Amino acid sequence: MPIKITEENGGKTVIIQVTGKLVRADYEQIGPELDRLVQAHGRLRLMFDMVEFHGWDAGAAWADAKLSLVHFAHIERLALVGETQWQHTLAKLARPFTRAKVRYFDRADYDTASAWLNEHAPAESMR
Repeated sequence: MPIKITEENGGKTVIIQVTGKLVRADYEQIGPELDRLVQAHGRLRLMFDMVEFHGWDAGAAWADAKLSLVHFAHIERLALVGETQWQHTLAKLARPFTRAKVRYFDRADYDTASAWLNEHAPAESMR
């Protein structure tokens, strides 16, 4: 399975771990999950964790662009964690397509990425 979605902070922080190459069908999992979490929490903090990630096929790239437009204002912080130069460049390319604060972190700095993602995050409400 190339995608694993994990919720933290009561669903306000989302970690999407991807491996291999994403295809359009993968967005049938990502899209509804983000929609549900935005509906429940408003703005989210998102980590895109790229482990041996090889990009998108054409259909997935289009689905990703559409998802980015739908959630343009719903992502507060976006941490991209990767292991290659092109993934670092991806962080720079993502900035114009979101209102989120976007940062790239090398795999060795995963804990730093997580700390940045959750920095000044509102505490989970008690139920």
